[in-house]
Amino acid sequence: MVSETTLPRYGIHEQAPSGDAVARAAESLGLLGYAIVESGLDAAALEALRLRFDAVRSSVLDEHGAENLRAINEHNTIRCPLKRDRAFLDLAMNANVIALCRALLGPGFILNQQNGVVNPANEARYSQGAYHRDLPYQHFTSSRPLALNALFCLDEFTQDNGATRVVPASHKEARFPSDELVRSSERTVDAPAGSFIVLDAMTYHRGGPNRTERDRRAVNHVYSIGLMRQQIDLPAYLGEDYAAGPEARQFLGYDYRAPSSDAEYYAARRRKLGS
Repeated sequence: MVSETTLPRYGIHEQAPSGDAVARAAESLGLLGYAIVESGLDAAALEALRLRFDAVRSSVLDEHGAENLRAINEHNTIRCPLKRDRAFLDLAMNANVIALCRALLGPGFILNQQNGVVNPANEARYSQGAYHRDLPYQHFTSSRPLALNALFCLDEFTQDNGATRVVPASHKEARFPSDELVRSSERTVDAPAGSFIVLDAMTYHRGGPNRTERDRRAVNHVYSIGLMRQQIDLPAYLGEDYAAGPEARQFLGYDYRAPSSDAEYYAARRRKLGS
């Protein structure tokens, strides 16, 4: 007997099973290339993170010079905020996102990059306003995801403030679709503050124009298989003492550095074998 909540169908003998939130997000990523994942942060924790974001942003602008960054179109991007505030390491290691990465990328994935992203008010120039993949310049498909990007919404994402736009299922096609198809099929992903918009990193997406009077803030993460080069060499940038414990060291890529000599290779091999 078909229940009232079951979608009408016929001629169907196979169906993906219903699952928990992680399983549902994994199914959506596989089929559509994107999903929304709750972070579990409460209102107080979210507000504290906003204040920390603004403080890190001010620190970067003061250190490097706002006009210097504007000249290279980096004034609305904060590279690797976890270097300046460990609260952003905790954000990168959010349990729900990590569980999804384990499900889709398997063991041994790493944090490839973390960037604070500001979509400026009043439709100002915005570096993420053009369609792209988070593995840019790549034109191929793979049987499993090579990387996921998880955009944490510090502010609510709406049509008015430039919510992310995606081309559904474009992670399955090597080429960027025709402009006509993109215009007819693109979808705006509204998302509440405190959630992650997670994409297969090969899904084409962009930020929309922010027509409001307030900047829209977010923190983007790319998680990848360990074979991929990080945007910034995190172990070198963070230093040997930053990561405490084997889980954080593996996550940040300390275990995936290329040895600089045969002696380093043999030493790493001995550590791996416990000899």
